[in-house]
Amino acid sequence: MSNVGGVDLVSIRIDKKLADFTPNDPECCIFRVHTQLRKVNEKAYEPKLLAIGPYHHGKDELKQREYHKLLYLQQLLRRRNESSVERYIKAMRELEGKARRFYEEPISLTTDEFVEMMLLDGCFIIELFRKWEKEELRDECDPIFQLGWIPYSLLRDVLLFENQLPFFVLTKLFEMTQVPNQENNLISNFIIAFRILILPRRGQTESIDESLQNTGHLFVLAPYIRNQVDSQNIGHLLALAHKSVTTPPHVEISTGGNDVDEEDWKSIPCATELKEAGVKFKKLETGGFFDIKFNNGVMKIPLLKIDDQTESIFRNLIAYEQYSQNNNLKYFTEYMNFMDNLINSPKDVELLRRRGIIENWLGDDEAVSTMFNKISHNVAITNLCYAQILRDVNKHCRRRQNVWIANLRHNYFNGPWALISFLAAAFLLILALTQTIFTVLAYFVSRK
Repeated sequence: MSNVGGVDLVSIRIDKKLADFTPNDPECCIFRVHTQLRKVNEKAYEPKLLAIGPYHHGKDELKQREYHKLLYLQQLLRRRNESSVERYIKAMRELEGKARRFYEEPISLTTDEFVEMMLLDGCFIIELFRKWEKEELRDECDPIFQLGWIPYSLLRDVLLFENQLPFFVLTKLFEMTQVPNQENNLISNFIIAFRILILPRRGQTESIDESLQNTGHLFVLAPYIRNQVDSQNIGHLLALAHKSVTTPPHVEISTGGNDVDEEDWKSIPCATELKEAGVKFKKLETGGFFDIKFNNGVMKIPLLKIDDQTESIFRNLIAYEQYSQNNNLKYFTEYMNFMDNLINSPKDVELLRRRGIIENWLGDDEAVSTMFNKISHNVAITNLCYAQILRDVNKHCRRRQNVWIANLRHNYFNGPWALISFLAAAFLLILALTQTIFTVLAYFVSRK
């Protein structure tokens, strides 16, 4: 036993560790994605162009955007006829302690480095949203908006789980740089920019509210968001994006019922197997993004457009839900698991695509099926949102008449020639049966 002056050295070492140990603050909400989740697709959680916050700060491959941060800050100051950032730095110093508590890991940046990071990153995000909303704020040689793919990649980076600033930092900077009565609040500006990401190919002629209601992409952002989202309860921008769309009025959270085995709400067959069991698939024309419906053998699912950004956005929203304390409202996790049930192969993707449920901008059905098959790996699933639908689908599949009718349709009614052949065979069978009946009747009549 090692000891000094009768005191155990292990005790000294542990006491020192305890003295230096600081547990996470209750406000902590910006984490690193855990290894098991990250290793399935590490690139989905890594910024391509833009480092926001301390976790990816200073990476060599992201340093080009540091120039753009300085450029946007300079443009902001000139627009406001200011020549110094002194008052902004003072405000950021006052927020530094609270901001550090929002991160799970201790941040190695010095006070000056941390404050500088908050100012440059925060002002860049705010200016990016402003320029998205108002084209007149963009310079002719704006390096961000000159190339169409850059803004979408930047917004994708802003929605990464690890790539976040505390929302109160953004709110403070926005308020300090806002032109009174001449622009929307920060939440509205973000939603406008977010809309452009989710509608990258839609025309810009419709009003914002119309496009928010009509979108068939990843999310349905309703106009009431602007009034109902409380900035005081938002940790960061990814949390705002999540909060904007996780109020689906029609998702039924249910696990009750004693007449069905528990396994009935764990999973369902894939789309092609369900088709063989008589299930029809249709695109849901009205309703929220999560509003999947099943009734009388018909499953209705809202349109999902899949492009290069989809997997990253979904994975980061799911990561956010995995770290959330509210275990009952993991809507993106449950939705993606439901779709993973339906999609086992490219044939399932093709079926849903032909029914107008999936719009595949990747161009490869196998790439889409692979995305769905891996997205639920190492993710905690409850199936609470769609438990009743899973039960009803499995009940439907157990009814033999549904399978028999589906096989009949598949074998005899899947095309005009098959139908003609079936009708011809039926006609011949009826003729043969009629002839037999008349022959038997003639026999008995002759016997009399």
